[in-house]
Amino acid sequence: MILPFLVVCFCALLFGEDIKIKPKTCEAEARIEKQGLVDIRQLEPNILVDLKYSGKDNFIGYDVYGCLSKAYLQKPAAERLAFAAKILAKQNPGFRLLVYDAARPKWAQKLLWDSLKKPESAKHIYVANPKRGSIHNYGCAVDLTIVDASGKPLDMGTPFDFFGNLAQPRLEKQNLMKGLLSKKQLQNRALLRNIMLKAGYGTTSSEWWHFNFGSLSLSKSKYQIIM
Repeated sequence: MILPFLVVCFCALLFGEDIKIKPKTCEAEARIEKQGLVDIRQLEPNILVDLKYSGKDNFIGYDVYGCLSKAYLQKPAAERLAFAAKILAKQNPGFRLLVYDAARPKWAQKLLWDSLKKPESAKHIYVANPKRGSIHNYGCAVDLTIVDASGKPLDMGTPFDFFGNLAQPRLEKQNLMKGLLSKKQLQNRALLRNIMLKAGYGTTSSEWWHFNFGSLSLSKSKYQIIM
């Protein structure tokens, strides 16, 4: 076994090529797949994925997920998300869904909870308590937006994971009247909501990007938590 490896090394040095060792299978993804969850791009390649917790562009500022880079959902939720993508493409040719987060392991939920710099009594407004669990932890919730034909995300008034009232759908009318949100921004949010509602997802009143495929109690009754 040593000789072939030495031959590869010698050839690489001889031709000036870098040796790239094949990465090991991502343990987190392997566990998720073992529980029967589906990679959403396997069902609908037109959906874009940019997991914010697999990089530094998030409220913590560092990589939470590590090697986890695919967006997984329970199969029924994934199928309905694929349907949402098809509705969007039909209504607005060139527009695509961009997923920021999907199935989230429980250990990642705890890390987000512990890292959130908010009073303990207020944390649940922004991140679900890991003791109770999140619908994300059962693979039945998705965070996403829409990108236009050029690949640019539509202006939703705030970025993903914006911790403030401008991100809350329940306060949109007030923020519009105050001039803090524009009609176009609310139209973009309405487009996303209508697409997801038609596909069978439910909205939340606190985050424009978050959609649930059923309740937490229903998710708990049908699926195991992702560890």
